[in-house]
Amino acid sequence: MLIVRKYGGSSLADGERIRKAAQSVAGLVAQGHRVVVVVSAQGDTTDLLLAQSRELTKAPDLRELDQYLAAGEQMSAGLMAMALQELGVHGMSLTGAQAGILTDGSHGDARILTLCTDRIRRELDRGRTVVVAGFQGVDRLGDITTLGRGGSDTTAVALAAWLGAERCEIFTDVDGVYDKDPRRFPDAVRLEKIGYDRMLQMAKEGAQVLHDRSVELAKDHQVPVWVRSSFRPGQGTLVCDL
Repeated sequence: MLIVRKYGGSSLADGERIRKAAQSVAGLVAQGHRVVVVVSAQGDTTDLLLAQSRELTKAPDLRELDQYLAAGEQMSAGLMAMALQELGVHGMSLTGAQAGILTDGSHGDARILTLCTDRIRRELDRGRTVVVAGFQGVDRLGDITTLGRGGSDTTAVALAAWLGAERCEIFTDVDGVYDKDPRRFPDAVRLEKIGYDRMLQMAKEGAQVLHDRSVELAKDHQVPVWVRSSFRPGQGTLVCDL
């Protein structure tokens, strides 16, 4: 079984959390699964990078900003691959470009046009666990592009769709999708399942559980998406066609 699993920034905030995530991935590999891992930048790295760019200019060139910001996810990918290798798993990291993610040229808010999955498939066939830097791709000129806030979710769903994965798992700091914001409403109820259309509506209304474009992709390609917590056990919420 091929599984695509994405880890958000809070799940990778320090070495111990990266190690814990790598151990979970290694458990899947030990069960005989093939795994593609998608990673966000660690913790608040993207915000820190943005702040540093603004020390130099209040209106950065968007192409150069993409070149700069993409480094956060690439660093996470390298660290995750090293953590997997320490556990005896043949982990290897790829940038968005190396993973074959082709986007339009809208720097800072690019859309995925297609994926060339040949490289990933070759590495999987060699018994490697592939770690892909989320949030990024490359346009037809070969320039790095980024997918906007939450773009690593879109990376994960796109990879699951084009690779024909059995499922896509989004690991984050919440244990699923709730009927209303659990931070504001103590009586909020976690949903076991939610349809694509309702999840898309919630995302567009500001729910920060999944990137809206990731839900659109999941619906278009009928990719089942599990939203799960990196910090609490449980099945989370399944986003699917109801």
